Amino acid sequence: MHILIDADGCPVTGITVRIARQYGIGCTIICDTAHRIEHDGAETIIVDKGADSADFRLVNLVQTGDLVITQDYGLAAMCLSRNARVLNPDGKEFIEDNIFGLLELRAASAKYRRSGGRMKGPAKRTQQQNKDFEAALLAIIEKMMTP
Repeated sequence: MHILIDADGCPVTGITVRIARQYGIGCTIICDTAHRIEHDGAETIIVDKGADSADFRLVNLVQTGDLVITQDYGLAAMCLSRNARVLNPDGKEFIEDNIFGLLELRAASAKYRRSGGRMKGPAKRTQQQNKDFEAALLAIIEKMMTP
């Protein structure tokens, strides 16, 4: 098992790296040149700035049995197709049963914005969200490490 983090805009990179280190799990941070993110105990891969360049690099690295941290539905779908587990920064796991509905919602939201509609942005991140993510990450790691 290896943990890959889509680090551009990821609020839980530090938590993920800390827990990966505790469990002795390899961890790779993927970001573009605009978001140079480095943590002790994790490898950082920096890609050229560009639409989805970090996402495509991550997809090319992910393998069966890896764990991916991302909030990007499209990236999550690609990682699921490669038999990886995928967790978002709020602690919700992307699975086959929910990813298609989320992709449809994303497409509908994009269409609404293109037609001039405005959507409310995300609320400020809370400590509870960090706790929920950490609990979910620990639970997934425990499941993945149990034979």
